[in-house]
Amino acid sequence: MAEEHMASKRRPRHRQPRGRDPSPLERQQPWRQIHNSYRPYEILSADAIEAIHHASLEILHRVGIAVHAARARDLLVRHGGVLGDDGRTIRCEPALVEAAIASAPSAFAMTARNPARNLRLGEGFLAFSTVSGPPNCADLASGRRPGTLADLGNFLRLSQGFNCIHMLGGHMVEPLDIAVPVRHLEAGYLCLTMSDKIPRLYCHNRQRSLDMLELVRLSHGCNAEEFRSRHAVFAVINTNSPLQIDAAMADGIIDMAEWNQPVVITPFTLAGAMAPVTLIGALAQQNAEALAGIMISQLTRRGAPVIYGAFTTNVNMRSGAPAFGTPEYAKAALISGQLARRYRLPFRSSNINTSNAVDIQATYETMMATFAAVSGGVNLLHQAAGWLEGGLTASFEKFVIDIEILQMFASFLSPESVDGDGLALEAIAAVGPGGHFFAAAHTLERYATAFYAPLLSDWRNFEAWRQAGGLDALQRAAALVKRALADYVEPAMAPAIRESLRAYVERRSREGGAPVN
Repeated sequence: MAEEHMASKRRPRHRQPRGRDPSPLERQQPWRQIHNSYRPYEILSADAIEAIHHASLEILHRVGIAVHAARARDLLVRHGGVLGDDGRTIRCEPALVEAAIASAPSAFAMTARNPARNLRLGEGFLAFSTVSGPPNCADLASGRRPGTLADLGNFLRLSQGFNCIHMLGGHMVEPLDIAVPVRHLEAGYLCLTMSDKIPRLYCHNRQRSLDMLELVRLSHGCNAEEFRSRHAVFAVINTNSPLQIDAAMADGIIDMAEWNQPVVITPFTLAGAMAPVTLIGALAQQNAEALAGIMISQLTRRGAPVIYGAFTTNVNMRSGAPAFGTPEYAKAALISGQLARRYRLPFRSSNINTSNAVDIQATYETMMATFAAVSGGVNLLHQAAGWLEGGLTASFEKFVIDIEILQMFASFLSPESVDGDGLALEAIAAVGPGGHFFAAAHTLERYATAFYAPLLSDWRNFEAWRQAGGLDALQRAAALVKRALADYVEPAMAPAIRESLRAYVERRSREGGAPVN
């Protein structure tokens, strides 16, 4: 009882804020590039990583990889690859693979149209990007529904407003109310005008890629030569496991390398379905597919920026559906980070989940995946905000919950200062035995910024929480979404640049846009 009484005496009382409740955009952490100075967690020995590396080289030499784009096959054959009897499978000597990937940069800078949004990837620098590509979206008020251009606009408002989002993942939800041939044009225009953060383009076919490259160039107000001198947009290239690179993806690697823009080579290897059921076997296959994509990039343009992407997870062996945020996914992320460092490449992972609702499962699977990615030294955490239902739905409330998680990890990665002020020896001496630090000068000088201040979490006691409405985290997230949408401010853009973007979209739309695959 005495301990409980003293604890209640020492606990600071909650004070209700006076006046207008600050917006979530006012209460969030400031924009900054994150640097992870912690030593990555390595669960395999160096010898084990070398065993995976050599197994991957053997796969590419003995089995090969099917490349469905003629110009990518021709590129590989010109540099020593051997074309199989089927006319599409390429086998490569280990020396060719190793020599090609050695030219990829270990880090590179990315240039946003707003210089304040510039980033660096690799060498411990970390960026978060949004969810990308779900056909559906959901919110607490309206439920799950097909995505529209208006929904994409609202996700862009959140993406622009929240500082811990460094890059746009692409279309946070697919605007299904826009015809496919021109969808990339209208969605691209929206992304480039509603946000000044670095965008993503989709390599679904060459024309879509080239259209988006031109739109990004126009948004920077530069000529082609200047555009090639800066890394301003990124693409994610997924292999078609097992051991295939589709024509659109292979063309996308070449186009991005020719324009000197970063690609994230990401095999989607599902252990037990599209890859061996053993995690190490799945990772050997993932690594072989990633090396093949990186090789195409470097043979196109030595030194072109490339990121080692990982998306290996297991399947539900009863249904065959992919499972995310699992222990196997976490181990695969950690080992993939080791492989990326083996090749001195920036590393991409994701913090995804399998839940169909914004519930405790969605949160603990996301936290599991985020911790593994960050502990594994991730440089690009892609799909980091809004992912739900295995990637089939983008959730507005989950987006805000993920913002809280990302901010917590950004704070977690902030280094602590071990100096006189940090050690607080004078404060400890001044308070002495049995005292408290609430009123100590050392505390009063630092209390406002001493600890992480939550955006979504409610730290009030039960009585105060109930008096304020007793809202749970999902309900609070819904309220934060509404406030953040209302407080959105469109970034500045020169009228001439906006007009050039609109003119390009309208011209290409009249021409029919891009073909449907």
